[in-house]
Amino acid sequence: MATTALASIHELPELVVGDLALVVAPASERTTIEITVERDATLVLKAPHDTSVERATQFVNDKRQWVYRKLAEKDALTGPPITKQFVEGEGFAYLGRSYRLTLTEGVTEIRLERGRFQMNPSQAGEGAAAMRRWYTTTGTQWLQRRIRPWVKRMGQDDVSVAVRDLGYRWGSARPTEGPQSINVHWAALQLPPSLIDYILVHELAHLHETNHTPEFWAIVARLMPAYETHKSVLATFGKNIWLGSVHER
Repeated sequence: MATTALASIHELPELVVGDLALVVAPASERTTIEITVERDATLVLKAPHDTSVERATQFVNDKRQWVYRKLAEKDALTGPPITKQFVEGEGFAYLGRSYRLTLTEGVTEIRLERGRFQMNPSQAGEGAAAMRRWYTTTGTQWLQRRIRPWVKRMGQDDVSVAVRDLGYRWGSARPTEGPQSINVHWAALQLPPSLIDYILVHELAHLHETNHTPEFWAIVARLMPAYETHKSVLATFGKNIWLGSVHER
């Protein structure tokens, strides 16, 4: 039986549209069709129970460029896994510069001091979690200051920044009622400030336009005319960013 003859998309385990293969999620009470890109780059199609194959196929075709961009973004953040050891001399990046780790008795929490990360040897066993906490705490304070000029240029009221583990995404944002906020991946704090600026501008633009439409990119270009250069450089940097993996000895 030809797939286009099927009454419902949920009669298929997978929908193939050109070079895109999408796993069909179980039917639900949702009212809209959505494509999600999973951490492992799997594409998942979520649709109302009465969605036809024809309608789903047309939706995927309409979203093809968006899917390609999301896959490219995901690939940029998840190149070959970067692993770290919490031993004397290991390097960790912050704002584009690399700092060596020193195991120091007497410190209670990780700190960056005199050009080195300092950690109590007793924390080495849970070093990845401790380092993520440092990036989150320090990054929240730094980003909240860094975003202010961009918010002003956007002509918005104050926008807060939350630092989280966002999987394969550098950032996320969605307009809401009341105070606005954006999310930034803790791993982004390893990037040079100019690339972090691009992430901030990108997410601020999403507070006005949720999808990557021409209008969205026009907003980004207005704030950051050279954004395409930053976007390209970010794709290269993203393949060498530590996402929390620990080297197993």
